[in-house]
Amino acid sequence: MNLRVSKIFEFETAHALWGYDGKCANIHGHSYVLTVAISGPVINDPNHVKNGMIMDFGDLKKIVKKEIVDVYDHCLLVRANTPHAGYADVETAFKKIWLTDFQPTCENMLIDMVKRLQFNLPDHITLKYVKLLETRSSYAEWFEEDN
Repeated sequence: MNLRVSKIFEFETAHALWGYDGKCANIHGHSYVLTVAISGPVINDPNHVKNGMIMDFGDLKKIVKKEIVDVYDHCLLVRANTPHAGYADVETAFKKIWLTDFQPTCENMLIDMVKRLQFNLPDHITLKYVKLLETRSSYAEWFEEDN
């Protein structure tokens, strides 16, 4: 039987949107909440240490921590090839800057996260849903069935 399980992760990230016509053109930060839902067969083997699980939540946490949380947490995201890229030259002010090849919107960040997860999940696990809350009322969602 296939089921879905989900795990929620939290991290802090700052970004600035070059060329944007509002406040988000300035450096600002968010407390992001990421929900990851996976699907796969439930292990039905009394002799297996993961019996009754799709995937150990701890194993999922290791993947998300390495591929997303450690990358994004307390990082400033600015788009490369824009004047914002100059922030990377201010070594004493910022220690963790990512010069992205995309406009660092919630939507584009989610696309990057989905790609990282799809590449790193075990073959028997399917990524079904990912939601990235930028604020309590603003978020982007990815559904496997839409892609």
